[in-house]
Amino acid sequence: MPILTTGKQFRIGIFLPRWLGDFVMATPALRAIRAHYGRQAWIAGVMYPYQRDVLAGTDWLDEQWYFDPRGKSALGDHLRIWRKLLAARFDMVLLMPNSPRSAILSWLGRAKRRIGYARYGRGPLLTDPIRLSHSRRRTADRPMVDYYLHLAEVAGCPSSSPRLELATTPRDERTADRVFQQLGLPGDGRLITFNSSGAYGAAKLWPAGHFAALARRIVDELDHHVLVMCGPGEQATAGQITALAGRPQVVSMRGQPLDIGTAKACIRRSRLMISTDSGPRHLAAALGKAVITLYGPMLPVWGQNPTVDAIDLYLKDLECIGCHQRVCPYKHHKCMQDLSVEMVYREVRGWLARTGVHRVA
Repeated sequence: MPILTTGKQFRIGIFLPRWLGDFVMATPALRAIRAHYGRQAWIAGVMYPYQRDVLAGTDWLDEQWYFDPRGKSALGDHLRIWRKLLAARFDMVLLMPNSPRSAILSWLGRAKRRIGYARYGRGPLLTDPIRLSHSRRRTADRPMVDYYLHLAEVAGCPSSSPRLELATTPRDERTADRVFQQLGLPGDGRLITFNSSGAYGAAKLWPAGHFAALARRIVDELDHHVLVMCGPGEQATAGQITALAGRPQVVSMRGQPLDIGTAKACIRRSRLMISTDSGPRHLAAALGKAVITLYGPMLPVWGQNPTVDAIDLYLKDLECIGCHQRVCPYKHHKCMQDLSVEMVYREVRGWLARTGVHRVA
């Protein structure tokens, strides 16, 4: 436990990652910081507005500050956060994003310690710059969970578990009750969720027809229902998958509450998620669910979830696998197109058989 000045609460600020998946992969570091500093510390997290429900049900932050540097009122947001940083008089700020913006704001906010990775020329603005041997193109050849945990270690926390963790609230669960009733979903666990999203870019997307064909086999051969998750911008694709599947047991969140809290509660009631390499798969892992992830332009190492029920599928022999491009530069998109329905189905069937939750003939 750190030595604190008598009568003074240690004040910690944390700039959190932009992307949902990265945000969830930061939860072990948040848990470690709270466990180490305890209630002797007051901890504020700076995050995007859409992330407000991600940590609901946990006690790692005392306050959440919402900041959208790319929004319509970006200038006003910058000024507001800068003033809050000045007023807070932080003893320490951890910068999980690698952006120069977060370093500049922390420096202007006069935080006593500013801990972050020395990337994109921001090293001189940090009191504790962390340098890693890696190329400019890639953050590091290590899981992002470890990347964030190392920040916590520099902040004085002992090595901690990399287990992802999230929770739901009673409100989330009540909303999920209504969703399950309206969609006719079973309450006995015979549910598999799909996540077809890919905010990073089109290169991460598995074809809707593939998802639909897989859903039909899950319903017809494995006696499970399928719930297609979606965000506000993904409802059309979710609807396309359910229409192509042509089974009443395949439904989507289209037209349902699309907040992250409801998504967490619905995922928590499922048995397994099948997902592209995007944020919702990390929600599932953090809620203790098995995840089969379909990889293409990214390799598994950066987004690995420390769970025994993580199955990573990708075409290892494809020459261009792991290209890191948002759109396929060769226009063929083989990394996802050629990842077959049969390959994924075999993993689903095998997982159900291994875990003994369903007898597969």
